[in-house]
Amino acid sequence: MNVDGKPYRTIWRASEGKSVEIIDQTRLPHHFTTVELRNLEDAANAISDMLVRGAPLIGATAAYGICLALEDDASDARLAHAYETLMATRPTAVNLRWALDDMRTRLMPLPPEQRQAAAYRRAAEICDEDVGICSSIGDHGRDLISRLWDAKDGTGVVNVLTHCNAGWLATVDWGTAIAPIYKAHDAGIPVHVWVDETRPRNQGASLTAWELGRHGVPHTVIVDNVGGHLMQHGQVDICIVGTDRTTAGGDVCNKIGTYLKALAADASGVPFYVALPSPTIDWTIEDGLRDIPIEQRDATEVSHMTGRTAEGEVVTIQLTPDGSPAANYAFDVTPARYVTGLITERGVCEASREGLQSLFPEQKVMSAS
Repeated sequence: MNVDGKPYRTIWRASEGKSVEIIDQTRLPHHFTTVELRNLEDAANAISDMLVRGAPLIGATAAYGICLALEDDASDARLAHAYETLMATRPTAVNLRWALDDMRTRLMPLPPEQRQAAAYRRAAEICDEDVGICSSIGDHGRDLISRLWDAKDGTGVVNVLTHCNAGWLATVDWGTAIAPIYKAHDAGIPVHVWVDETRPRNQGASLTAWELGRHGVPHTVIVDNVGGHLMQHGQVDICIVGTDRTTAGGDVCNKIGTYLKALAADASGVPFYVALPSPTIDWTIEDGLRDIPIEQRDATEVSHMTGRTAEGEVVTIQLTPDGSPAANYAFDVTPARYVTGLITERGVCEASREGLQSLFPEQKVMSAS
């Protein structure tokens, strides 16, 4: 996607070949800054401190973290250390494990002197594959938006409500839940996005609004609790959200607050879709409420907020009284029964094992074992 007329991905190998560059998402929307990752620790910190976030981008960053870790030592022990270090950074997004398992499986059979070059090749492939997957998700989701537009007989706009940031900043490019919006907008379909602010880190207000604005997509930022009101009054035509992990049975784990939006959509008769790349499907588990670990992050993300003053200074302020504890659950699970459909790179299906396997039949043997 473009930033001030220049095309960017969210992660890329530096021109000198020995480091990786990323967009520092903690500085957005007030400062657009890139950061250089030079070693394993830089990559791990970028993931845990959320300079990069979003399941697909976390996986891509982990893959490049393996590359950086093997710079001076590509032994079995170093590869194992890199794997464990990166695996410990964030517990919920399954793409992290998927990318690390993929890298380890491909690299272990190789002699140490061949591993780093092979690692860089595979990391680049993972990034390119993600771009292709997200573009296809956008195509299938655009068709849903197009049908809603046709049902309006060419009047008004299609109002989409989303949550958190599942745009190109959460992936390598295009995004998941926002990709259909970009595709619809680019196709000339009038679309407007209700952007949940998404406390506590405000990824909607800070990131989704920023990238939609850069692409020229009409949007309005709302506080998290407004979505149900808008649905009750017919001002939302469709909800599209992303996911960090989807079970084989269709349960969806996404940014905290997603479950409440799904409940409101169900009560209001608003279709609720989840956009997901296939590496986000965890075929090893069925019950999301029971089996998905929910990350709990530092309480200061709840008690403090960062913003820009009227003088242009970016500052962090405390919201809560001294001594008041705060809980920071980062994700929740939306049971499959509240999901209208899953938008994947292979098409749209119902949120169920049967629905997913209709698009990914190669997983039947694996999931039955």
